[in-house]
Amino acid sequence: MINHRACALSTAAILLGISACKPVPTNAWSGYVEGDYLYLAAPIGGRIESLSVAAGQQVSKGAPLFSLDKEIEDASRDEAAARAISARAQATNADKGKRREELAVSEAQLANAQAQAALARNDLTRQQQLLTQGFISQSRIDDANTAVKLTQARVAELNAALRVAKLPARVDERSALLAAASAADQVVRQTLWRSGQKSLAAPQTGLIAEVFFRPGEYVAAGQPVLSLLPPENIKLRFFVTESELGGIATGQAVQISCDACPTSIAAHITRIASQAEYTPPVIYSNAQRAKLVFMVEARTDHPHTPQLHPGQPVEVKAMQSIRVANALATEKKP
Repeated sequence: MINHRACALSTAAILLGISACKPVPTNAWSGYVEGDYLYLAAPIGGRIESLSVAAGQQVSKGAPLFSLDKEIEDASRDEAAARAISARAQATNADKGKRREELAVSEAQLANAQAQAALARNDLTRQQQLLTQGFISQSRIDDANTAVKLTQARVAELNAALRVAKLPARVDERSALLAAASAADQVVRQTLWRSGQKSLAAPQTGLIAEVFFRPGEYVAAGQPVLSLLPPENIKLRFFVTESELGGIATGQAVQISCDACPTSIAAHITRIASQAEYTPPVIYSNAQRAKLVFMVEARTDHPHTPQLHPGQPVEVKAMQSIRVANALATEKKP
């Protein structure tokens, strides 16, 4: 026949034996709720123009929070946009030759030069006939030859100028103008970013814990305007003695209870402090060692626990301690 009392004692012994190397506390630890607040600020200073939230208000991710006066940023944005348009226009213009009207002027100048050259050639022919008849000297022929060469050179010059007028700008010049246009576009991006930083939206869903400034007040760059507490940033903080430290570990399951909690809340240890608190600097006596405590942090398995609020006292008990306590209670039953 199975002896239930013996089984219960065996179970308790096994559980106690497992924890023999690591002492397990049997009492609950006192602690409190803590929150990792997000202190929201704009990277650029300015006067608060509007405030869309109040302390104690729940906000969703992306909800508008506050905005600063951005008249200067908007003016800089418009100026940068105008400069970018100008730079792009110059870059586009460099890809084209001269306008049709400008080409028409060059073509008219070329036609005039060609007519002057034809006239000079005809004059040379007449002068040569007069020379054979003995009416003029050789110097007149030399002058006519010079006039023909000058007009022909002028025709060649205007022909070259007309070909150049139809060409786009040089490759290096076009590259420089394109780079200037790209730089102007980046200035526009910077001004748009600066203007956008004057309005802030909620980065996460959470509770507006505090509002530090009001509309009309000036805030410096990076100075928090309000604090936000996302539900997943709520944590539990409690302290264990030096003798209990070996019985806990990161990731270990614990149960949380509080006055406002209808049932226990499952949580797990996320951090154990590497140094003790309230300790003497160098010497440890037996009496002083009893005062050594280590700060431990835990987070709930389910972040959304509305019954927990920062500053609220709680009691924490390790799951292993609960199992040992249950086994001992079973042992006492007849």
